[in-house]
Amino acid sequence: MPNLTLFFASVLDADRKGTQLYEFWGREDRPPRPNDPARRGAFFDPSFLAWRARFERLSLSPGALRTMYPVCDLDADVRSVLGSIRVPTLVFHRRDNYWIPVAFGRYLAQHIADARFVEIEGVDHFYYQGDVDGILSAVQEFVTGEHEAPDDDRVLATVLFTDIVGSTEKATSLGDQAWRDLLVRHHALVRRQIAHFRGREIATAGDGFVALFDGPARGVRCGLAIRDAVRPLGLEVRAGLHTGECVRMGDDVGGIAVHIGARISAEAGPSEVLTSSTVKDLVVGSGLSFRDRGSRVLKGVEGAWRLFEAT
Repeated sequence: MPNLTLFFASVLDADRKGTQLYEFWGREDRPPRPNDPARRGAFFDPSFLAWRARFERLSLSPGALRTMYPVCDLDADVRSVLGSIRVPTLVFHRRDNYWIPVAFGRYLAQHIADARFVEIEGVDHFYYQGDVDGILSAVQEFVTGEHEAPDDDRVLATVLFTDIVGSTEKATSLGDQAWRDLLVRHHALVRRQIAHFRGREIATAGDGFVALFDGPARGVRCGLAIRDAVRPLGLEVRAGLHTGECVRMGDDVGGIAVHIGARISAEAGPSEVLTSSTVKDLVVGSGLSFRDRGSRVLKGVEGAWRLFEAT
């Protein structure tokens, strides 16, 4: 098998001199990186920080890092040697990378003989965030020459929507900085509950979350736990859940089930966790209790839907 050269159009997460990188390598108390617009809240999430620290420890020892990092210094200019590379080369880059313009990745591919360039959607800088499947698929095809047979793009799941009640008024009363700080704490609490109930975060839009669960009871309990967890912050959330067939679209999901879940969430009041009758029927025997909230017409959804409040 020929030698492989994989050029990841990426740089180490560190200050330019590497001093902070050396000091906090493999530690969970690393100072946050608030200039990451795609995943800002993750760097305040204890579960993410623990995963990141373990990832670093398994990747390199501090001694090996001190040896390798100067070679990868951001001031290094390797343009003059690109033409001498004579091994199979894969270059991939996220199109809207917020740290390194995609033109840099294209330049590498253009100046390495017979290099293959793969441009991936997204803004994330780190390869382990965002569309990870797109990267793994590109590497697998490059190494083996074959794509893994894709899974069915439809999956039966419970979708949970959460949203902060009165967020505009709260932001106005607190001011920009205090509101941003409060959102960071809110996001960390929500992510902690999603992870605890074995859910998968799908999207974060403003102050709301979308998460997917393979069990409806876990989804309902997660909604209730989020409701209770954010109250000490002086916040109230509304939540909505529905179980149905979701369409997987990379890291995102779509389909009528997701649309119904969003509409149910919009019907919820402060500190309410509303579910469809489908969810209620599926969790019989789980110990969860519900209050009948009557029938509603959901915008964009045919017919009337019976909704229930999880208590």
